[in-house]
Amino acid sequence: MLELDLSAEIQALRHTYADISEVVDVARLRSDIARLSDEAGAPDLWDDPESAQKVTSALSHKQSELKRISDIGRRLDDLEVLVDLANEMEDEDSAAESRAELAALSDVINQLEVQTLLDGEYDDRAAIITIRSGAGGDDATDFAEMLMRMYLRWAEKHSYPAKVMDTSYAEGAGIKSATFEITAPYAFGTLSVEAGTHRLARISPFGSADKRQTSFAAVEVIPLMEEATEVEIPENDIRVDVFRSSGPGGQSVNTTDSAVRLTHLPTGIVVSMQNEKSQIQNRAAAMRVLQTRLLLQQKEDEAAKKKELAGNITASWGDQMRSYFLYGQQLVKDLRTGYESGNPAAVFDGELDEFISAGIRWRKRKDDDD
Repeated sequence: MLELDLSAEIQALRHTYADISEVVDVARLRSDIARLSDEAGAPDLWDDPESAQKVTSALSHKQSELKRISDIGRRLDDLEVLVDLANEMEDEDSAAESRAELAALSDVINQLEVQTLLDGEYDDRAAIITIRSGAGGDDATDFAEMLMRMYLRWAEKHSYPAKVMDTSYAEGAGIKSATFEITAPYAFGTLSVEAGTHRLARISPFGSADKRQTSFAAVEVIPLMEEATEVEIPENDIRVDVFRSSGPGGQSVNTTDSAVRLTHLPTGIVVSMQNEKSQIQNRAAAMRVLQTRLLLQQKEDEAAKKKELAGNITASWGDQMRSYFLYGQQLVKDLRTGYESGNPAAVFDGELDEFISAGIRWRKRKDDDD
């Protein structure tokens, strides 16, 4: 006789779901949607296209957030009905479906629970990721391209729009650097735990001695600012260089010199953009990223000064944070959280959710301790 009892597991999920709903504040969410819907329905909305875009974008985001919360509640109700049906009909197929749905719901609720930990000032924004190859020659530039593909595959698996903004190809294999944008709710808060130095150890495919090669790449994650007007940059502080976009091997892609490189002279920060259609668009995109980097640097300097005055100096976020071993013991290990995977191929194919969740929880504990 079939006796399927998932009541304890379902009750635990309902408890977590209730906690999440309280943190998200569903009543406030509904109120915000009503207000934004009124604003979006105004006859003169598109008289100011920039303002209209902000209103419609905010409305879409909040509607998606409410739908996700509501869908989970509905699925929990449906799961209990399915379990009752499986027991009543003694149906093994329904029982198997119930167990599969329980596992799927556990994953969804876990991801949503992690998102409730993202309460930073810019956590809800889209993310701009820059990857730079480090020491290691061709292995490092190849590794940088592997990381770029890894994040783009992660975005693809979640159906998040991704847009490559700039790529600097290496003379040999891979890339010197790349900048790309991932647009999703809480993309910055989610992906910011990926920032830091990544290390790859493997038998180099580029050498003839079959020796182990260690190479490095740096990952930078910043939020996409709709407007970074808090930072004003005098024209005299910027050097603007215009050049022709290039693809692998240095081949010209554009017929005009549309790519733009901005150098902020006081800090040495360099931003390049080449994937927009015109020089004006590339310059505007580069300026927005430059302003964002300067704004974040200003905030980081202020935070560091406060810690110095408090006598509490800790290692910077940019220290080595993850190692990828592709020889002998196949392993990817996060050096901060201790989370590891014995399937590097899957990780490089975008299976990053568990690493990201562990990183977010680790950061939250660290912030609470500080």
